[in-house]
Amino acid sequence: MSVRVRPPAPKKGFVCMCSNVECIFCRIIARTIPATIINETDTLIVIKDIAPSAPIHYLIIPKKHIVDLASFTAEDRETLASDIFACAQTLSQSDPDAKDFRLSVNNGYGAGQCVFHVHFHFLAGFNKK
Repeated sequence: MSVRVRPPAPKKGFVCMCSNVECIFCRIIARTIPATIINETDTLIVIKDIAPSAPIHYLIIPKKHIVDLASFTAEDRETLASDIFACAQTLSQSDPDAKDFRLSVNNGYGAGQCVFHVHFHFLAGFNKK
């Protein structure tokens, strides 16, 4: 059994911009580190999770760096939220094993957020044989 250790919570006022070399998702978006890319749009990138919790486990990541869900602006809610839900629908239609899926987000250190660039877990394939 592997144990995942969470990094320390960011300091109050922490802001990570996409040019920040500390943010792993910003680095994936910038293509400075590799990832298995499943899908990409103007606003989102979808990658395979490196430590999957389900037979199908993707991360839906906004290209705009937002620390957590609570940090979404009204504009983010209007545009990105719609894009994220549409992306989840597209993923579920792309594979018969992904028809039934779970979409989840951890908001904040206390809820289990490990990477402080908001991302959504798309989990499916629970009945995959």
